[in-house]
Amino acid sequence: MAPDSRPVRRRLDPTVGKARAMVGALLGLKTTGKNRVVENPPLILVGCSGGPDSLALAAVCAFFARRGEVRVGAVVVDHQMQDGSAEVARNTAAQLRELGLDPVLVRTVELDYDGVGPEAAARAARFGALEAAALEVGASNVLLGHTLDDQAESVLLGLARGSGTRSLAGMRERRGIYLRPFLGLRREETLEICDALELQPWHDPANQDPAYLRVRVRHGVIPFLQDELGPGIAESLARSAGILGRDADFLDELAAAEYGKLAERGGAAGAAGAENTGEKGDLGQIWLPEAALRGLAPALRMRVLALAAVELGGVQPSLERLAAAEKLLAREGSAGPVQLAGKVAVYRQSRNQAGPHEGPGYGKLVLRRNT
Repeated sequence: MAPDSRPVRRRLDPTVGKARAMVGALLGLKTTGKNRVVENPPLILVGCSGGPDSLALAAVCAFFARRGEVRVGAVVVDHQMQDGSAEVARNTAAQLRELGLDPVLVRTVELDYDGVGPEAAARAARFGALEAAALEVGASNVLLGHTLDDQAESVLLGLARGSGTRSLAGMRERRGIYLRPFLGLRREETLEICDALELQPWHDPANQDPAYLRVRVRHGVIPFLQDELGPGIAESLARSAGILGRDADFLDELAAAEYGKLAERGGAAGAAGAENTGEKGDLGQIWLPEAALRGLAPALRMRVLALAAVELGGVQPSLERLAAAEKLLAREGSAGPVQLAGKVAVYRQSRNQAGPHEGPGYGKLVLRRNT
């Protein structure tokens, strides 16, 4: 009897199958059955550092590219924070090309430490590079390899900083062009995927450096909580983030609706005499009626103030700065200005101020972009 000459199919690793199901669910693609080749498949990009999480994600996405329903490329960002980072980026790009990803882009960034630490500066530079790359090649989405463990760490960091609901909600599965399909996957499972698919991940030495708060949370706080409270603490923290995320999304929707009704926009002239042009290109100030702000629930009021600051080009203000801005509504003491992050100031027109008590700035909080 002639030996069976049919090729032996390797058994699918269950963790790889689980990861494929997560990516497929988020992209609306099937992992089984006959593939449906698309004439002009959409392009997605994977943000890949070369570490186990993002490399595993890239390999899983390559499966969908081979089925012909989507094109998959990647962006490797070199932050230049360590010696040899350029070589790491080149090696990562080469491994991604071997997986069949195309295009594979390498972007070298310069960090801007304008009042922020290295982690925040690297994050800002990374997302700037990812967005520019997606725009350049016409990608519909950028996939990121954050895991359940990253989510748990984010919640604990938010608690330590006394942050609000949005911060405690952690990272969203969908936000703009960004997708995070692995938020239900443990970090150790991405290592299993790399082993199963014979990948060679890069292990960032910064992930072992206790100088970083997130590293201390990862290797000190979470293991301590697990020892004291029992296993499953990471899953519980991630589950809390999911619950708070839905609450935060609802509050954000309400705040956006109120902001749309209240915000008046104008150029960079003085508040009392500025013409309310409404032209975004000339936007230098935003006015918010004090009486209407006082009538909002505190959770909405803080969000409306934050939306104005961000629209003027600032960054999300801290709760402390927002609370200081909110105190201006009491019309007691100083009329400001209160400085928010990102060179945005907020003040009110004082009743004791000389000149007519009228114009677009009177009876309103004025948020101004400092030039």
